Order: sequence, then structure tokens, then C-alpha cells
Amino acid sequence: MHEKKVLYRHWMAAWQHSYFRIKIVSGLFILIVLLTLLPFYFQSIENRNGIQLNDWLVNLFVPINVSTPIFVIIWIMAGIVIINALIEPDIFILLLWSFIFLTISRLFTIYLVPLNPPNDLIPLVDPITNTFYGGGFVTKDLFYSGHTSTQFLIFLCLKNKILKGIALIATIAIGVLVLMQHVHYTIDVISAPFFAYIAFKITKAWVAPALLKPYTA
Repeated sequence: MHEKKVLYRHWMAAWQHSYFRIKIVSGLFILIVLLTLLPFYFQSIENRNGIQLNDWLVNLFVPINVSTPIFVIIWIMAGIVIINALIEPDIFILLLWSFIFLTISRLFTIYLVPLNPPNDLIPLVDPITNTFYGGGFVTKDLFYSGHTSTQFLIFLCLKNKILKGIALIATIAIGVLVLMQHVHYTIDVISAPFFAYIAFKITKAWVAPALLKPYTA
């Protein structure tokens, strides 16, 4: 009961600021628009031809279907960060806008860097995420890795040191697993944290006035 009162007090204090309300409402609207457009975008990307890279690291091992552990890690971490975001308004707004910028940047990089998937790719089966790809398997959304970048973004947004440590381990694990399944090239995975960090820093600078308020009144 005490935790519910604290949660309510934090959000009521945050909601009193018009700046916070505008950022939340506009952010949710943009996110909904992006999620609505993603299936059409990814289907168009899947229909184009790209370059296939000779990735020595990926070629070192035979692909293994690790869709289940990838799915489990992704959605456990999503649950953790969503719970924290619902408790702390500043995490919510930071996560929301960082994810928006991350998604937009990924749409641009995928478009600008047309790639064909690695040899022997095993489609990643995720019944939740696949809905944003139009219900089918998309294999050419390669540069950069959305799964890896999102995990690193979660690491950046969380405050608790233990949870941040878990998120960092999850980032490394996802990066390794998508390579094992030949879902991505090494460059896709290595680049992902960089783009997540840029999206995070842009958001933190842009919403700094809101984040500087403790929202604990």
C-alpha cells in the first residue's frame, strides 16, 4: 500500500508540470505512429536486394536456433524496465523518447545500409516482436541490431546498480545469441550500443529540464 501511495505521489507531482505532460502525450503519440508504420516499412525493406558481408566471426560457427533464450531475455528485461518506468516518471520519459530516437535512427541506418542476411540464417521466432514486422519473418533489418541496442538502452535508463548490471549482461548475451543464430553480422551488434548511447544522450539533453525535477513532492 505504501509503494502505491509513493507511486501515485510521484506521478501526480510530475503531471503538474506542463512540460512533462506535453513530452509524455506527444511521445506516446509518436510511438504509436511509428509502431503502426513499422510493418509496412520492414516489408518494403525485405523486398529489396542488398550486399552480403563476409563476416569471419559469424562464419566460425554453425548457426543454432536460440530464439527461445533471446525471447526470454528480451521480455524479462522489458518487464523490468517498464516496472521501473511506471514507478519513476523520469525513467518513463527518458525511456520513451530514447526509444523513439533509437527507432527513427535505425529506420535510417537500415535504409542507408542495404544488406542481405548472413548465410544459413535461422529466422528469429518472437511471437510478440514479429507482430511489428507484419506477422512474417524479416531478415534484412540488419544494420544495426535492434535487439542489442534496446537492451543497452535499458541498461542506460535503469538507476539501480544491480539491475543495470543485469541489463549489461543481457546486452552482451543478446549480442552473442543473435550472432550464434546468424541473425546479424558482427558490425550490426558492435554498432548497436553506440546508437543507443547517442539516442540516450540526445534525449537526456532535450528533456533535461524535466529530468532535473525530482518529481517526489
